Amino acid sequence: MEAFDVVVIGSGSAACSTALRAAKGGLRVLVIEKSNRLGGTSAMSGAGIWIPANHLAAEAGIADSRAEALAYLQAVQPLSQRKSENERWAAFVAAAPDMLAFLAKNTPLKFQLVAEPDPFTEAPGGKVFGRMVTPHALSRRLLGRLAGKLRRSTLPHCFTYQEAVDLDIYHHPIRAAFKVGHKILYRWLTNSGGQGTALMAGLIKGCLDAGVEFRLETPAIRLVQSVDGRVTGVVIKARDQEATIEATKGVVIASGGFEWNKALRERHFPGPVDRLGSPASNEGDGQMLALSVDAELRSMDQANIYPCLPTRYERRPTGLPITFQAEPHSIVVNGNARRFVSESDFNIGEALDLRDADGNPVNLPAFLIGDSRFPGAALPFRWYAAYDRDWVKKADTVAELAQKLGLVPQELEQTIARWNDQCRAGRDTDFHRGENSWEEYKGHGEANRLTPIDKPPYFGMTLNRSILGTKGGASTNERGQVLRKDGSIIPGLYAAGLAMANPFGTRAVGAGTTLGPNMTWGYIAAETILRQNR
Repeated sequence: MEAFDVVVIGSGSAACSTALRAAKGGLRVLVIEKSNRLGGTSAMSGAGIWIPANHLAAEAGIADSRAEALAYLQAVQPLSQRKSENERWAAFVAAAPDMLAFLAKNTPLKFQLVAEPDPFTEAPGGKVFGRMVTPHALSRRLLGRLAGKLRRSTLPHCFTYQEAVDLDIYHHPIRAAFKVGHKILYRWLTNSGGQGTALMAGLIKGCLDAGVEFRLETPAIRLVQSVDGRVTGVVIKARDQEATIEATKGVVIASGGFEWNKALRERHFPGPVDRLGSPASNEGDGQMLALSVDAELRSMDQANIYPCLPTRYERRPTGLPITFQAEPHSIVVNGNARRFVSESDFNIGEALDLRDADGNPVNLPAFLIGDSRFPGAALPFRWYAAYDRDWVKKADTVAELAQKLGLVPQELEQTIARWNDQCRAGRDTDFHRGENSWEEYKGHGEANRLTPIDKPPYFGMTLNRSILGTKGGASTNERGQVLRKDGSIIPGLYAAGLAMANPFGTRAVGAGTTLGPNMTWGYIAAETILRQNR
């Protein structure tokens, strides 16, 4: 039997944050990855990271504090979560700045501030600037023999997150490529990338330098427990053989979500799902491992939900997360042909997933409706729409389009007429599209993008939930320790990232409130292990 101090299940940002902190604390760490690629969903991401009160903001003279960040979370998160999650929010804001400083010191990652506001800037504690960070580009070659094993993305990682934001690559991809063409060429020659490529290249390199061992194609089959219930190891499968690995200090589940597990997904997300935007290996292995040792599973109906264009990844239909639903000359309607949200709302995913008392979605099916000017607003839309040729419907009249989409023609005609009236008046009195700081920022000041839908032909397509990662899993306390239903701790077992019952659910408080908390909870779990074994 092999023995390590800590075994981490998964290889994304939460897993590597855990592994790095534990290894720098003097522990021997093994990271096991089910698939044949490292980096998980994090490697595919845009690598926007929400970290309040971070050292970069302080160095830039931007006033922020942990107290303000906690006040912000308490003000903008759903009322149902304020009592149950307040302790874990407090733990997050206490540890997040330290986590980022730790990564900056112990990896090749160089972070920069991104000029994106909090989506709820007007709320108490909200900030216009200073909480969003992202890494500069890094070369995969840093990983040596593992360079070719870093997971690729559907996003254009030849750009950094900052460049993608500044150059508006969705609307101006060719112009953007010309403006930074010399950088793109250099990155191609040096096998470099920005966004999730840079983030995971830096994290994995930091882990390798600290002595962390990585094993690919090594799924965890079951957890090993002692007679007193302590988790003491993991049974793995490698080369069709099972083996037991002892974990003397702890096992950390950081294996991602369960969105590719059809049975689990349909149980917790009833109703239509358009696309999934993560690796197909996210099948809920970690959630099932936790359940097998009597852990409580919570927040299983929470997820990172965002509109996605169709594409293909590893020979499977996949979703590409893009803000395409807020284009001029278009609106979003539900199955009753009524608008139900501002199309520019950062949390449009929450509106798409809104449930009734029985847990069924109330706004699905949903549709994006536009006129003849919509498809030409961005070249990438037409490119990616071609991956699903039956997705976009076209008609010469609104009534004909409604029939093709299964909507009541008169209802859709009335909704579009009301929208056109609001465009003429210059204000969306129903959902205030473009009026808050976030929507004004994303609209680039284009008159709130209140533009009529009145030039045929008309276009329509489904805009149902697309899931980038579920956020339910093992219940944990503020120290990352996994809990049973009675609230007792399962000794030796920890969870982080999307495999835990994440305290940040479907409602996001910033563009980086998946990665920021994920890495922070990995760091917290490792800190707990280190404190308990000093």
